[in-house]
Amino acid sequence: MLKDTLYKIILSDHGECSIKAALELNKNNEIFTGHFPGQPLLPGACMLQMVKEILESTLNLPLRLKKADQIKFLGLIDPGMNNILQLTITYISVGDNTFNITASLTTHKDICFKFKGTFIAL
Repeated sequence: MLKDTLYKIILSDHGECSIKAALELNKNNEIFTGHFPGQPLLPGACMLQMVKEILESTLNLPLRLKKADQIKFLGLIDPGMNNILQLTITYISVGDNTFNITASLTTHKDICFKFKGTFIAL
């Protein structure tokens, strides 16, 4: 949904129950004209969607968010200043097509987004 329009994957490494990816934001994407005019910021909903899309792609499963135990927005992501992001995801299958997830998005060394929750395969 957002891949290849809002962001593209520059580098991806899938280890045992972990994913590390370098992402490049398209600073010219139309979403930034409305969020916010004159001061573009990556919306929090897009951060969560990026986690979902990359997890789906890696696991080759369609997923739905079942539960968000923790969502923290710790820093602003301005695509004009920081258009390269590091995404880290760890996951564990807890049965019944359910996955517990921990994820974070960073710019340089600053953590901007943290997530803990559960996705379920459709």
